[in-house]
Order: sequence, then C-alpha cells, then structure tokens
Amino acid sequence: MSEKPSKSVEKRLEKLRQEIARHNYKYYVLDDPEISDAAYDSLMRELLELEGRFPSLKTPDSPSQRVGGEPLEGFKKIEHLVPQWSFDNAFTEEEIREFSRRVERMSGESPTYVSELKIDGFKIVLSYGKGVLKTGATRGDGKIGEDVTENIKRVGSIPLRLNREIDITVEGEIWMGKKEFERINSIKKEKGEPLFANPRNASAGTIRQLDPSIVSKRRLDSFIYDIGDTEEARSETQIGELETLKELGFKVNPNYTFCKDIDDSIEHWKEWKEKAEEQDYLVDGTAVKVNEIRLQKNLGYTAKAPRFCIAFKFPAEQATTVVEDVLFQVGRTGVITPVAKLRPTLVDGSTVSRATLHNEDEIKRLDVRVGDTVVIQKAGDVIPAIVKVVKEVREGKEKPIKFPKKVEGCGGEGKIERIPGQAAYRCADSDSGEAVRQKLYHFASRKAFNIDGLGPKIIDKLMDNGMISVYADIFTLKYGDVESLPGFAEKAAKNLLSSIDKARKVTLPRLLVGLSIPQVGEETARILADRFKRLNKIEKVSESELEEIDGIGPIVAHSVREWFAKEVNRESLGRLLGEIKVEEPYKPKTAGEGKLFGKTFVFTGALSGMSRPEASERARAQGASVSSSLSKSTDFLVVGEDPGSKKQKAELLGVKILNEQEFIDLID
Repeated sequence: MSEKPSKSVEKRLEKLRQEIARHNYKYYVLDDPEISDAAYDSLMRELLELEGRFPSLKTPDSPSQRVGGEPLEGFKKIEHLVPQWSFDNAFTEEEIREFSRRVERMSGESPTYVSELKIDGFKIVLSYGKGVLKTGATRGDGKIGEDVTENIKRVGSIPLRLNREIDITVEGEIWMGKKEFERINSIKKEKGEPLFANPRNASAGTIRQLDPSIVSKRRLDSFIYDIGDTEEARSETQIGELETLKELGFKVNPNYTFCKDIDDSIEHWKEWKEKAEEQDYLVDGTAVKVNEIRLQKNLGYTAKAPRFCIAFKFPAEQATTVVEDVLFQVGRTGVITPVAKLRPTLVDGSTVSRATLHNEDEIKRLDVRVGDTVVIQKAGDVIPAIVKVVKEVREGKEKPIKFPKKVEGCGGEGKIERIPGQAAYRCADSDSGEAVRQKLYHFASRKAFNIDGLGPKIIDKLMDNGMISVYADIFTLKYGDVESLPGFAEKAAKNLLSSIDKARKVTLPRLLVGLSIPQVGEETARILADRFKRLNKIEKVSESELEEIDGIGPIVAHSVREWFAKEVNRESLGRLLGEIKVEEPYKPKTAGEGKLFGKTFVFTGALSGMSRPEASERARAQGASVSSSLSKSTDFLVVGEDPGSKKQKAELLGVKILNEQEFIDLID
C-alpha cells in the first residue's frame, strides 16, 4: 500500500514543478540559465523521488515527463483539428512580387506582411487542453498524423503547461542544432552505424523513435510560429499571434519583422540569405505572410496551400534532376569532356541544363546512367557537377554511359583515343580542337549568326568548361550554365543569353555562311539561297546541277555536295535546326524591288559606322549584289580605312569609288 502524502508534500511537489518549469523556460526558450546544471539536476532528482513515493500526485504536465519512459509498440494515428497545409514556393523576386499582386487582386486591398525565417526542420502540431499538453503529432498527410506525444515531451523548449489555462492548437518546427548533429553523428560513426544525412533528417528520425529515452539523450529544440485553433487567444494580426505565442510560453524565432509592403519582405529575405549560415539551426528561406488575419480568412486556401502566405526560398546549392543525355564536348586542345544534359532545374538561384562528368573514371565512380535521377551541386563560381545518383528511384530503364568511338566535334572521321596514363580522351586528329574553335568563332561572327557578345574569348571559356563544341550547344545554354564561369557577372550572362536568343531566327544565306562549308562565303551563300530558296533543296541538289549555276564552279559544287554527304555534318545540322528557325522560303530582291537592282558592289577597308557585312546587307536590301572580287563588271567600290590594293585596281579599271558617307547617301 503506497504512502499517503501530506499537505506539505503536495505543496512541495507543486513548487518543484513550477520552479523546474521556470528554469526549463529560461534555459531552453530564453537561452538564459539562472542556475547551474548541478543545481537543476538536484531539483529534478527531488521531484522524481517524491513522485516515486507518491504516484497519485504525478501529473501529465510534470517536468518528470521529459525523462525516462517505456518503449512504445508503435505510433497511433491522430486526426488534426485543423488541416495542415504546405506552402507554395517562390524562388525569385519576380515570383514573390507576383504573389503580392495576386494577393492584392484577390483581396482588393494592399496588405502589410510579416516575414519570418523558414526553419528547415520537422513540422509538429501541438494541442493543449486548459493549458496542459494533450497531444503532439506529426504533419502526416495533412489530415492525419502520428501521435508522438511521448517524444515531444522530451523536447525541453516545448511547454508541458502554458501560462494560461486555454484550449489551443499550435504549429511549429522541431529542429536539431548543427553542433548537436555533429555530436550525434560522431557517436554513430564510432559505433559503425549509418550517419544522418543532415540535421533535418536527424530531427525527424529522433522524433519518430519508439524509445523515448533515446529522444531524451538528443537535444532537440523547437520554434512555434502559428496558432491553428483557439477561441481564447485570437489576434487581429500575424505579428499579434507571434506575441501571443511568446506570452503563452512557446519558443518563437525572434528574427521576424513587420513589412509595410512586399519590398520590405524582399529586403528581409536578402538580409537572411547572407546571415542564415551563421545560425545553429537550418534556414532555407523566409515565410512571407499577410499580416491582417481578416484578410487571411478572406483569401482562404487552394487545394494545396494557403493563398495568404508563401515560402520565399533561398537559392539551393543542391537540387535533384534527371540525366536526359550525355554530350561529349571537344575542348580547345581536342580533349573530350563528358557533360550531362539535364532536365533544366533551378539550383543556387539559376536554371542549369548541364553538369560536368569530368572523365570516364568519374562516370564509373558515380555509376551514373542516362535516365538517372541525380543530385547536382553548384556553389559560387563553380561549374555544376553531379555529386550523387539517387539509385533508389531507378526503374530499370536507365542506360549505362559509354565513351563512343567517334565524336561529332572531332575533325576527320571523328575518331577519339584515350590519353596514355590519364582518365581523359582526346580527338585522334590533333588539329581537331583548333578546328572546332575556329568554326565556332566563325559561326558567331557578324558574317554568320552575328551573336553579339559571343566573341573568341567567351567561346574559349565555354569550350574549356565543356559547355559547347558544336553549333547547337550554343542555343541550349541556360543562365546557370554560364553565370558561374570565370569573369561572368550576372549582367554579362543575361546579355549573352539575350543575344543568343535573338540569333535563333536566321536567314538562309547567314545559315549557309555559318556552317563553314568550304568555298562557301557570303556571295556564294547568297547565290545558293537565291536559286533554291529552301535548305532541304540545297541538301539534295546534285553536283552537276550546282555546276550549272552562274557563279558556282566545279570546285565549289564538289565542296557543297561533299559537305552535305558527310553523316557527321548532317547530324550537326540536324541538331542545330532543332534549336533555330530558318526564314524560308528565302526571298531575294528582284527587278523593280530595289533602286540599286543590277548594280554590283565590292567593299574594302574598315568602315566606321557599320561592319562590312551590315553594309552588304543594306546594299542587297536595295536590290544590289555584293561580290568579294573586283572586275570590270563591278559598279561601285566602297572604301573604308586601309583599303589596300583594291582601290588602286578600281582606279585602273574605271570602277566608281565611294567613301562610307557617299555609300550611305546612295542607299538612303
């Protein structure tokens, strides 16, 4: 028969509970301990001893509930009183502004906002009856979670009794500090046990332990951020709710701020994007919420998320995506770099579509295959790389990656060979790298696709980093692919991609010039376009038919036919046509369509107000033809600075000579 407690014992127990609860609050919530650990332990020992002697006096909210506990057989299901929604995400300033515009459109008002830190932890839902903790549950599917009350009681910052006797449901995050995470992993490593991947996983794994004593040994913490259900502690604002939560005894993250408009919330996000790493807890963004509770109610919810708040995520340095293909890029020295062509994804604040695989040995080490889901990483000025394959989601359709015997970007027959003593391959033709480089220079030049900003130095950088080696590669570049290259600031990357995008629409003559078909320059390309109007007709034309065209001799005819007959050229062209739009059918100027029809121009020297290709275009726009060689049939020679011998020859032949201004006056 248990001992009957006296009134003095009852009073002592009540005092002990109150005092220990107060010290818990100061230690776990305020981070301001008032007594030493030894003194605290002494109070707890006395409480446990008295409750052991008088079990009838043990209460659900007693601090003793945070220690000990028998292992559970399993977790019961618990139905949430309030549905647990997920937040929609924003990753850019434009997306957060669109959220604000949507809120204003739907509410008809310009609300204020609260910006809170978004803690990367494990969501928990707590219910209290008359101020005493009744249940702690996981989010689950949003409607039904798991009852983890016994484990929740072991989290020191979660109050077992509130400062007011109210019925309330609150929501928050359980988290594990980085230092505690390292401590636990070091213990697991010593025991040869699998390590936790990150503090968030460690938090989730701890809360879902069936043995509460394990939870007691790991220091978990919490931040509570929302009132889910109550009639006794409602506030008119989100700021007010946070203040109420603090008054009730919950630990609330202090780094929230009132925002008079969405610009203020963006500034808060920018500030914490830089400071987040300094915290002991993980922060993956900010939570932007409409401050006015009445507007929150009016805005309501979609099927998935609240309309009145959004998670404004920080740029992630890692992301998952799918390997759609592997490209084998030829660098300036002819070395082959395998590059994974990825399903475009956002990482570190920008979209990337490729990641380096380095070499054959790295492919084998990762065991990466086409079709695999992979983790890519990009940090600062580092080219994105694949760091892990998520093998658990393989379906069996993934294809192993093998180095080919031939690579499109190599010269000659395209053969490649492994460099002795290295993990790298190179083109068997030692001049291949230089040949590819020169072709890309020409392709982007003013005579061809005229891609502003894509000069030789930029092409060299892109080649050195395995970004491009064939024409089509240029048009598949994403912002995140080039933004991390050395010397590429944000503006430079955006300007380059804008220029590339403008170049997607090209005339047939410019396309032919850009392909580096031997013997085909601007005038020959114009002749071919004038005659055949469409690319597919030029691809199929016979050598003899080409020879019949005025201005095209047997050497040019053979060169054109030979180029289109090679499989490697057809593959390269096919890939390019998948990325650009050729203006077809080509419509040359005909008689009566230009005041200079029938006139032939030759240009020499450097023009100051325009490039020579631009000048040629303007002459052709008036119906003239342009030639690179001077003869008696030439009508005008336009001279710029340093004209060379053509000026003297024109004087001998009696060809009319124009300076740049006279040419402009003539065509205008």
